[in-house]
Amino acid sequence: MSQPQSHPLHALDRVVVDRLLAAAEPTDADLVDAARLLMRYEGFPGAQDIQDDLAKVLRFWTLSRAALHERTRAIWAADFRPSPSGGEAVGSGFDTSAQES
Repeated sequence: MSQPQSHPLHALDRVVVDRLLAAAEPTDADLVDAARLLMRYEGFPGAQDIQDDLAKVLRFWTLSRAALHERTRAIWAADFRPSPSGGEAVGSGFDTSAQES
């Protein structure tokens, strides 16, 4: 059996999962975050703490994975756009900085 792997986004994702665990009534953003993290860690050979806690989140919200995905598809179809967060930005600002001079 192979050793569990460490996911490069584990530290950032841990913060999000902890926030989800504390959300009694999930917002649209919470539902989208839960769905994306479930997809990110699906089949990943490691980060068992995050996988276990995501399962707890779904149980706490009384949602099946299928129901979560159904709700998030509706959220995205209604033109949901996540608010930018400093910790999860992808890429750099190099190509956009100093564009307006």
